[in-house]
Formats: sequence, structure tokens, C-alpha cells
Amino acid sequence: MIETLFKKDIHYEKEGKKFIFKKLETSDIGDNLDKFKNRLKKFTKLYTWLIHIISPVYIDNTKKRFIDEHVSNDKICLNVGSGNSNISGNVYNVDIFAYENVDVVCDIEELPFEDNSIDVVLNIAVLEHVPNPKKVIEEIYRVLKPNGLIYTSFPFMQGFHASPYDFTRVTEEGIKVLHKAFEPIEVRPLSGPTSGMLWVLQEWIAILLSFGSKKLYLIIYLLIMILTFPVKYLDFFLLKHPLAKNISSTFIYIGKK
Repeated sequence: MIETLFKKDIHYEKEGKKFIFKKLETSDIGDNLDKFKNRLKKFTKLYTWLIHIISPVYIDNTKKRFIDEHVSNDKICLNVGSGNSNISGNVYNVDIFAYENVDVVCDIEELPFEDNSIDVVLNIAVLEHVPNPKKVIEEIYRVLKPNGLIYTSFPFMQGFHASPYDFTRVTEEGIKVLHKAFEPIEVRPLSGPTSGMLWVLQEWIAILLSFGSKKLYLIIYLLIMILTFPVKYLDFFLLKHPLAKNISSTFIYIGKK
């Protein structure tokens, strides 16, 4: 069904069930930590569990609640910049890498869909990895139907993490400006100040104790992450603080076209 929504006269190839418009190879990834993460992404359930539990970023049930309320089999829903995730059987996954769970492989700055053809678009921690996030949001606006919904999570206080690139961070006001064409429904910190602090602290300790060795840095960083991740759950309380936005790890924007 998804192919009926592609722009007319646009070229693509089929690889199994995937529609290939443009793709990068995983060999293009140069960062050692990202290479390690990319290997883990092949094991979707394990990778998802590690992100939720071991990573320094506190994750609540906001995404699950949004999916339960707004994603269904009678709507066309995209997860743009999906990676190898599989958040719902009612969502088409779109990514520049042809991971196992990806349905449409393309540059998300040039989505191959017709105007006003999509009901819901999620983009989860992906906009920092594209050189022009404004162009991605404009593309999402273009393909969404009138009253269609967008769900964006965008980092603020996070360390560098290449996938294979890392370009941008935004404040709460920054994410509002980025989505100025939309009608806001919910804008707030998603992962709070503890997550912001913990990510930086873990990297700082690894840099301090690795004495210039990238291999030793990676070992120490992963060890410190495992030892300190429970601290992030303080964000369950700190997200309620009115000034949490000053150093929060991530912001969420939910809006309507």
C-alpha cells in the first residue's frame, strides 16, 4: 500500500520488501562507538533494552502513549529516521540505512511521498544527525495530511554521538521555532536534567582516565555507563521542576498540521 503514496515518476529499486530511493552503507560509519552500536542494532530487542536501561537517558512512556492513542491500522504512519527499531506493526520505517526493519530507504530531507498523504509522522532522536533539520521538518509538514500529527524528540544536553554524523542541539524555544508551521499540542522536556548531567559526566570521566587512548576511552565509557545508569531515574522527579528545561537532555514536540 505504501508504494501508492510515492511521488509519481520517482525512481526506486526493490530489495525484497524494501523500497530503495537512496541509501548509505554501514561501512560509511567512522566513529568507533557508533560502529559498536551499529553492530548491536542488528539485535533489535537487545539494542532497545540496552537503550532503555543502560543508556544515560531517562525514557518514560510518552512515546508508547502517543502510539497507543494515534497509531492504528487505518492510518498511514511513518517513523522517519527509524534505525532498526520496530515500534509498531502499524508504522512504516524510513531510514537512510537499509536495516532489516526499514521499509523505505531514502534521505529524509527528500521524502518520496506525495503531498498531504500521511496521517502521523514520528521522528525520534534523529534530527541532530541531519545537516538541515529545518528541511526535514518542512518535508514532514508537506507530506502530512491537514490535521496530521508530528511527534519529535530532539536532544539538548547530550554528548556527541555520530550516526554516522552529529550536527545540532536545540533548546525548548528552539524546538518551538523549528516547528513554527505546526499548531503545538505538547512541548516539554522529555529526558530531564539528570540525563543531561549523567551523559556529560560519563564522557568526562572516560576522557580523564583514558590518557589519550581511544580504545581505553571506549572501555572506560561503557564501564562507567553500566555502573552509573541508575542515577538517571532521578529524572522521574526532576522532570516536574519548572526549571528542568534549562539543562534537560531531550525535548519533545507534539503538534498538528
